[in-house]
Amino acid sequence: MPSLIRESLAVKHPSMDSDDRKRKQNIGKNFMCRLQCMFSSSATPESKLSLEETQQWSDSLERLLESKYGLATFRTFLKSEFSDENIEFWLTCEDYKKIKSSFRMTSKAKKIYEQFVRAEAPREINIDYHTREQIKKNVKAPTVQCFDEAQKIVYGLMERDSYPRFLRSEMYRTLLESLAAEAAHG
Repeated sequence: MPSLIRESLAVKHPSMDSDDRKRKQNIGKNFMCRLQCMFSSSATPESKLSLEETQQWSDSLERLLESKYGLATFRTFLKSEFSDENIEFWLTCEDYKKIKSSFRMTSKAKKIYEQFVRAEAPREINIDYHTREQIKKNVKAPTVQCFDEAQKIVYGLMERDSYPRFLRSEMYRTLLESLAAEAAHG
């Protein structure tokens, strides 16, 4: 490539940084609007997504998952990476633990096993052979704790892998920047 062309490509147009910043702010605002629309039934001023809450998501994965907006944002991020099976399994297990009926528990345990646990499952989670085999036995006479070990493993994987990637992601940074800009403008 001739040096003149290379140099002209390397020189940024002054408005490009400004355009990039505006584009990111718009992306962040659009994402905030989508999040708030998802939870519009509770869209009181106190329940709006705030900069402080969004910053607290970086404290821990637990803090992120406790926030309805944090959970929705994290799920969206994982879906964008085609790696949402862990959060979906974890959430499904949380719902499973609330089941009172033994008939429903048996039915749901089998569905969870088929969808997430068995080898070659459509949304197979990354757990070791021993845990997989233990769950296979547990599902025959399921209890509330049937998936606890796998859920701990999956939580650990998210905490060590997906969560740090989320915190470094364009999605999270853009959302923080948009909320900071909104807060600065009152």
